[in-house]
Amino acid sequence: MLDLGIDAATLAPWFAEEHKSPYVVVRVPDEHAAAWADLLGVPVRRCYIEDSLLDERAAATGRPKTELVRAKLPERGSTMAGDFGEILVFLYHAAIEPEVDLIGPKKWRLKQDRTKPAPFSDVVHFVLPHWPEASTEDRILCSEVKTKSTNAESTPISSAIADCEKDRTSRLAKTLVWLKERALHEDLGTTTVAHIERFTNATDHPYVQKEFRAVAVVCASLVDEELADAPEEEPTDYTVVVIAIPDLKRRYEEVFDAVHATVAELGDGT
Repeated sequence: MLDLGIDAATLAPWFAEEHKSPYVVVRVPDEHAAAWADLLGVPVRRCYIEDSLLDERAAATGRPKTELVRAKLPERGSTMAGDFGEILVFLYHAAIEPEVDLIGPKKWRLKQDRTKPAPFSDVVHFVLPHWPEASTEDRILCSEVKTKSTNAESTPISSAIADCEKDRTSRLAKTLVWLKERALHEDLGTTTVAHIERFTNATDHPYVQKEFRAVAVVCASLVDEELADAPEEEPTDYTVVVIAIPDLKRRYEEVFDAVHATVAELGDGT
């Protein structure tokens, strides 16, 4: 998280669990959500482009940084909502394991079309406590994320559960192959080819524990109704998480407005 400019220890108060079985419910306090525009502008910008690359491209193209960042970010609408939900779960992983050094590819940097979601599994983190040595303590955290910020005809909990099954059966494996191929040609930041190969070359290393989550990020005004769609029994091979955020649409739009403001503060020079 430090490469995003945020201390993982500060995230825990955002994600206090109030219900743990057969599913997890997290209700983000309004005072924390209201502060996100001030706190997340720079971290969210770095999810899409790292500072050094922004400087490099501004120098190489002669184009203002505001234009370069605008060309990476989604417009307001469903893709922006979905991206925000995924980034929030990226932070949630760190919040629930604050003592663990998570290695996570920022997939939003790898988009080929800013108007569409990033492909494959939504949020992936590697846990490698004895790196560069492989160990039986190595883990993968994988979350499928669905976001619902308005009263639309969608079922984020059941949809996240259905797509989480795809992660468990085949999509995570395809995600790792895709990430390795991208890492061969692009800088994924703290995630390296060697990190990914620890998990793609499974027969060469100890068994890896995989932890799957189906996560619904829902506006707090809608969450009680959506919980009717939650499982009545606790799943055995994945965890269902529902994150309720007050005035979700307003909050994520404020955060993305703040991203643009942070670029303006940098200035358009290098």
